[in-house]
Amino acid sequence: MNGVEELQAAFRDTSDFVSHPIQIGDDCVTLLYLNSLVDQTFANEHIGQNIHPLPGEGGPILTPLPDLQEAITAILSGNIVVFFENSSAAYVSNGGGSENRTIQAAENESIIRGPRDSFVESLHVNLSLIRRRFPDIGLKVQTSILGRRSKTKVALVFVDDIVNPTILQEVQSRLATVDIDEVLDCGTIEQWIQDSWYSPFPQAQYTELPVRVVSAIGEGRVAIFVDGSPSVLIVPMTFSMLFQAPDDYFERWLIGSAIRTIRFLGAVIALILPSLYIALVSFHPGMIPTQLTLSIAATRAQVPFPSILEALMMETTLEMLREAGMRLPKVMGQTIGIVGGLVIGQSAVEAGIVSPVMVIVVGITAISSFLVPAYNGAIALRLLRFPLMILAGTLGLFGVILGILTVAAHLISLKSFGINYFSPFAPYRPSDWKDIIIRAPLTNQKERPEILHPLDRVRMNLRKRKKGW
Repeated sequence: MNGVEELQAAFRDTSDFVSHPIQIGDDCVTLLYLNSLVDQTFANEHIGQNIHPLPGEGGPILTPLPDLQEAITAILSGNIVVFFENSSAAYVSNGGGSENRTIQAAENESIIRGPRDSFVESLHVNLSLIRRRFPDIGLKVQTSILGRRSKTKVALVFVDDIVNPTILQEVQSRLATVDIDEVLDCGTIEQWIQDSWYSPFPQAQYTELPVRVVSAIGEGRVAIFVDGSPSVLIVPMTFSMLFQAPDDYFERWLIGSAIRTIRFLGAVIALILPSLYIALVSFHPGMIPTQLTLSIAATRAQVPFPSILEALMMETTLEMLREAGMRLPKVMGQTIGIVGGLVIGQSAVEAGIVSPVMVIVVGITAISSFLVPAYNGAIALRLLRFPLMILAGTLGLFGVILGILTVAAHLISLKSFGINYFSPFAPYRPSDWKDIIIRAPLTNQKERPEILHPLDRVRMNLRKRKKGW
């Protein structure tokens, strides 16, 4: 059995498999490919009409294949395998049939000022977006195949003379342990290589923006690209990265610092405001101003439920509305989220099920949670809000403090690829505080983050800075 017959036998029950013989002079050439992955016009015109009896004599570029398994992999990857009748060797040529979504603005990461292009589902296109922004010889790309059946291309992107070799080796070793049938998105990789699967906090940042990846690898981090995914993983990750956005660096430092401070404040409100309200109303009304206490008591006079149950009902309803708004078509989803919240809240108040103050607390909490730029970070805060409310309803302020201390202890103990997740808060690193809550002027951020231990710490030369800048 020759190579053509072996491939025909391997793909015998595949209806989109094509075995196309072409007579060229005295030689017969057979093209084998999947017409669902290969451009038919490209196969007929570029390959069929321009091929020569001997590869290398003009025409399309052909690469020799060492064995049958490589030929099968090439066909499944959207390439064309070529057999010459007078030769037992097999060659592969690009099929030219990949359909890619056009580069457009990111849908999940809005930017007010700065580049708006985002990644697509093609690994080749995504790598080109990075190469064009970072034309440096130190930029390295290491490609591997993950997924026993999906055969997905995964690429590690880093700057060789910046990244710490220990971090790079840790990322490589964890990727090498991935042993699963299908790798369909970077989320699969993230769940496999993360440090703590039980933590609600993400230990790898994902982004759709090339500008964020370029900034991250310039600091000494590693980017993980997955073919077929429009999102890219950035590791290692720290807690402060949940509150950073590209706009912070494209605006002046005062504006960027003010916006980032508001984000941190919003995260605190989103986490503890409902539980703080429950604790004060249920256990410590004496800590509330007298006039406000009387006002809250008057609005809750007709409410038949305790404040803890009232809060849990409202928060659960809000989360249901959020999920419904995300799954419905975009225009309808926005209507459901806004109108549904207003109608249900107003109806619940009029029916005496919840108090107006609780509706205000839940509304402020919902708005605050949207201030966190990282979607997976906002989800973590939303999840932790529920156990904090239960602690507040059972133990009062002591329960709230206990819950906050537990979250803080977890953040301090958490690591991302060997890096302290809560750094530079703990352990305290003063040199890295220039880009945490306050975003210092760019001219003051002379060094890369100390927590990453990059090979090249210095990233700017202020000796060339002229007066008047």
